[in-house]
Amino acid sequence: MPKPAPRVNRRNRGRQVDGVLILDKPEGITSNGALQTAKRLFDANKAGHTGSLDPLATGLLPLCFGEATKFSQFLLDANKQYRARVKLGVTTDSGDSDGKVIAEAPVPNLSAADLEAAMVGFRGPIEQVPSMFSALKVNGQPLYKLAHQGIEIERQSRPVTIFKLDVEEFTGTELVLNITCSKGTYVRTLAEDLGKVLGCGAHVIGLRRLASGPFNLERAVTLGQLEDLKAAQGYAALDQLLLPASEVVRDWPALELSLMTAAYFQQGQAVQISRAPTSGWVRIFSEATDKQDATFLGVGEILEDGRVTPRRLVVASTN
Repeated sequence: MPKPAPRVNRRNRGRQVDGVLILDKPEGITSNGALQTAKRLFDANKAGHTGSLDPLATGLLPLCFGEATKFSQFLLDANKQYRARVKLGVTTDSGDSDGKVIAEAPVPNLSAADLEAAMVGFRGPIEQVPSMFSALKVNGQPLYKLAHQGIEIERQSRPVTIFKLDVEEFTGTELVLNITCSKGTYVRTLAEDLGKVLGCGAHVIGLRRLASGPFNLERAVTLGQLEDLKAAQGYAALDQLLLPASEVVRDWPALELSLMTAAYFQQGQAVQISRAPTSGWVRIFSEATDKQDATFLGVGEILEDGRVTPRRLVVASTN
């Protein structure tokens, strides 16, 4: 009887790449499709994205590689900024231009005051019912898969917060909105609900993410640029584009530990640190030495007794 083929550990294939890539996702592909392309270009053994963008959408999609994936949840939970182009007078089943038109209505002659009056009710904490075409899972199934089968199920409304909602352009039938919102906000649902208030219906025809947490498009690169850079200069040039994992939480307070205290912290022990905040989460670094700069160790949370306990630790230096 022949011996079975040895098992291949696919998770260890590729290079050990650590850091955050600020990608400008193109239209027409999924976030996972963009992630897999970038992962292949870097030949990285581990990578993840930090919040899905629909194929219709473009813009900021931070990708985490290696040790940085431990901190991707903090970007998933971060506030986002979008620029959305909204078509008035037409409603689709998906809330965007990828869907089927289900209703049309004349667009009233709207003034700036009319638009402002309609948008006031959407600023601040609101409740949203997720679209059937969202990636939200119910019993393990993404809603959009059920929607494509013609199945609609009841969805519970969810609390979200719209921090900013302003009109950048208005042509009479199209709106360009600048939106800053909390995690879990569906821009297409916002557009649909706004269309209902205006009495004519609406759907999203263009969406661009401008910011997520501490990141914006200033340092973003495209997949085409990655392809060209790799062809011309190889992996070393690609690796230079990666930001350190600590950048994911760069807005958090930073604490620097002595080498001895850092050793305890890295073993998973809570430690006492002078001048630490009284609550919340913090970035943790080991002190600089003659041979190296301060090293990012991970993130911790302040306990009730004032000690800092580890919550996410890096295995290797990702400064």
